Amino acid sequence: MSWSLKIARLFGINVYIHWTFLILLGWIFLSSLGSGQNMQEALLGVAFILTLFACVVLHEYGHALTARRFGVPTRRITLLPIGGVASLEKMPEKPREELLVAIAGPAVNVVIALLLFILMQVAGITFPTEQLEDPSQISLGNAFIPNLLAVNIILVLFNLIPAFPMDGGRVLRALLSMKYNRAKATAIAAQIGQFLAIGFVFLGFMYDFWLIFIGLFIFLGASGESRYETTRHLLTDLKVSDVLMHQFTEMDAWSPISEAIDTLLDGQEKDFIVTEQGDLIGTISRDDILRGLQEMGPAERIKRIVNTDWVRLAPDMELNEAYDLMNQRNLSICPVYSPEGDLLGVLNTENILEAIMIERARGGQG
Repeated sequence: MSWSLKIARLFGINVYIHWTFLILLGWIFLSSLGSGQNMQEALLGVAFILTLFACVVLHEYGHALTARRFGVPTRRITLLPIGGVASLEKMPEKPREELLVAIAGPAVNVVIALLLFILMQVAGITFPTEQLEDPSQISLGNAFIPNLLAVNIILVLFNLIPAFPMDGGRVLRALLSMKYNRAKATAIAAQIGQFLAIGFVFLGFMYDFWLIFIGLFIFLGASGESRYETTRHLLTDLKVSDVLMHQFTEMDAWSPISEAIDTLLDGQEKDFIVTEQGDLIGTISRDDILRGLQEMGPAERIKRIVNTDWVRLAPDMELNEAYDLMNQRNLSICPVYSPEGDLLGVLNTENILEAIMIERARGGQG
């Protein structure tokens, strides 16, 4: 994710903080001062937010480390003002594994809440029960430990709402997948999530306007997850060789950008592989070409704008696997090589989208 600053690396996973998170801290600090709190109280409020997000990081590590047990790596963890995101390479497809990965995050918050409760009992700290009845009563910095306990409980309850993109939605799909195939389980879970989202929106109009945003967030998340899983289901029986493009254009690394512009205008292709002395060195897209033209001019060599972060695909690779890989690496085109190392063709995202449309049309026959 762009505009993020790396702040730590634990268990082989980088932790990043998005720049907007710093705005949140500044807003908390200035709001505290503006409400009449002194400097110490305002700093305590900021410390509370930092501690809360440390709990969020632990929550995300719960997902990440559990996924690692099932062979699924995590690219990074990013902190945003609305929470944290553990960027798993993929979700495990076995229902039991997805269930454990999904439940691991909230389970971490349960453990934190229990530890804080034990600490309160030992230290004789009383718990302001009105904060569970009305979360708006939580005052940052005051009653630090009870507030932290209350927020962890809220995190558990919120994350276990049975709707995508919350953990509860994935728990629900994992349970449904024990009876149905993954696509049908996702569709059912998404429909339940959308029903709950509509309920949140109605409640928002009657009680709290923030519930409207939560409802929209859930509705969009459920819709997105359903579309993604439907796409994967349509590609289930296809391999890379089934949609391989044998006709494609190679660009020479030492040709000028103006030549790439001419190629763009002369045909329908938008993504190209780039070679140097016969060896493939990378790829370029239409956006790369236009950006290079704007920043460097038409006389600059294509080599200056080539994307060297590319991967080679095998013809017998599952198309779903290739689709996921290209999405994860933000690649629009990949070369396809035979086991002997011969370049057979290319696969691009347009080809995959056309395959999806064809499979959807086939599914609609009869």
